[in-house]
This record gives sequence, structure tokens and C-alpha cells, in this order.
Amino acid sequence: MPLPPRAQIVGTGMFVPPDVYTNKDLEKMMDTSDEWIQQRSGIRERRYAKAGIGPSDLAFEASKSALAMAGLKSSDIDMIVFATLSPDYYFPGSGAFLQDHLGCGTIPAIDIRNQCSGFVYGLNVAQAFIASGLYKRVLLVGAECHSRALNFTTAGRDVSVLFGDGAGALVLVPSDDPERGVMSVHLHAEGAHRDLLKLETPAARNWPMVSKEDLDAGRQYPKMDGRNVFKHAVTRMPEVVREALTHNKLSADDVDLYLFHQANMRINEAVMKNLDQPITKSHNNMDRYGNCSAASIPMCLDEAVRGGRVKANDVVCMTAFGAGFMWGSALVRW
Repeated sequence: MPLPPRAQIVGTGMFVPPDVYTNKDLEKMMDTSDEWIQQRSGIRERRYAKAGIGPSDLAFEASKSALAMAGLKSSDIDMIVFATLSPDYYFPGSGAFLQDHLGCGTIPAIDIRNQCSGFVYGLNVAQAFIASGLYKRVLLVGAECHSRALNFTTAGRDVSVLFGDGAGALVLVPSDDPERGVMSVHLHAEGAHRDLLKLETPAARNWPMVSKEDLDAGRQYPKMDGRNVFKHAVTRMPEVVREALTHNKLSADDVDLYLFHQANMRINEAVMKNLDQPITKSHNNMDRYGNCSAASIPMCLDEAVRGGRVKANDVVCMTAFGAGFMWGSALVRW
């Protein structure tokens, strides 16, 4: 009995807003410093979208680049998977916005809400659709407009200096080579830690969904226990990388390129050290874009592909950790 087809990535794309905000710009808004931000995170600058621009608009531009690389038109796509924690509206989902922007007729579009791990979770969804034979050309997108929910005062500096806006996109199709494509995806969640990184309002568990009391208390801004997030990330990320490697009978040395979620350079350095791998085997762009959550890994992948860092038959490991807590790792043979 033949094995189900693997999903192969045939197009990548990314897009960031043109407006650059450096650490020096943030110094004018809050009590912080370029040195403090860089030492804490490795971030030098990030992009913020103008008013009236949503994540689906950024996703539209990234998708056009991915489709062009794949040699496909938007009408060739038969499924959209959109990962975001900052949707255009509370509902409907941003996938519906993107489907309309692309002019994809009536193809299905789903949103997934897995925060910084959204891309890896979305890759598993896309792979499952293709392996089942239900869809053959899937557009997977991660896009965020974090700047809408950041507190640009000293009270919010621990979180607001970290995040940026951006989008990354992939086109996946069934592989005609059983050795190439998505080898496996490994996902986990530990909801007991959900309150360590969260945005509390607006929320359907509250009445009203957002109140004056909520706003006065700043609950419309994200909150993070940075120390505990760091501790869990540097444990869970190498753990799930090894799970993926063991599943595919590979060693850490067999991976040609590591792509990690772009939250904190100290996290990524610690993960590579744990795996006994040189940092040069990873590609990072948080210094230029900050943490773009679900968009981070596909943005890195697009840069790596277009920069010639990914070649035929290379093994690429993509790993993320984020709010929930949720984390995962995927191995792809290019």
C-alpha cells in the first residue's frame, strides 16, 4: 500500500510594513534604552503597519510572492490556512479577508489561533490536508499586526519592545519525490501555564467583553512572565527538536539549517548550545523585525531560501514555543 504523499514547499514569501521603528525611537516613548533592549532580546528595530492595515493585508503581499515563486496563480490554490494571534476582526477570521483579497472564489479558508507556534501547528494542518488527498495546493500564512495591542509607555516596556508586524507565506503541494517534503511535525501544549503569557480582554468569558475597569487596569495589553517563559522555552524547544530527530532517525548534525521562533536571541543561542550545534547553522532576523509570532518562522524561511541558504535535499528544522504554552517542531527535506 503506497504511503500518503508528503507536502512539499514550492513557494515562500514574506512582507513587512515599510515603517521602521528603532530602539532609539522607543526610547522617546518609554524609559528604556537601545542597550537594554539588545542585551535582553537581540532586537534593534521592528516594523509597524499604518492605521487601516491589518494582518490580512500583509498576508496578501507575502502570498503574492510565494505564489510567484511557485509559478501558480491565486486561482490555483484550493485551501488557505491562516495563523494569527492578531486577527483583522474578532470575527470573521482573517482567512476570509485573504481569500477575498486573492480572489480565490469560494475555496475554504480556516484560521488557527496558536500564537507564536501558529505556523508549526498550521504546517501540520496543511500536511494533513495534502496527505489525505483532500486538497492539493495549500496556502499557509502567518501574519501579525502586534502594534495594535502594545502599551507604548514605561508600564508596558517589557513586552512592547519585543514585537513587530509582518507576514510570511508558503505554498505546499503533494511531493512527487517520497524522500522530499515535510518529514514529520510534532506538537505539544501545556495549558496549565496559559496565564504566564496572555492578553485578557476583550474576552467572551467576561461581561461585558471589555469594560472601563479592564481598560483602566490595562488588561487590553499583553502580559508576560518573561523569566518563566524563557525557562520553559529553553527546555521544551530542544526537547521537541530531539523528538523530531529521533522519529526520523537523524542526529542534530544531520540538520542543515535550524529556524526557530524569533522571540529572543538568548533563547535561540541556548537551544543551539543544548543541541551542541553552532549558531551559524541557524538563520535569525529578530534584530530587524522583532517577534512577529506566527509570521516569524516563514519570514526566516523565505529569507533563507532567497538567500541561497537552503538547497535541494537539505534538512530544515523549524521549531517554535509560545503562549498557551504551545510548542512544536517540524523537519522538512527540501
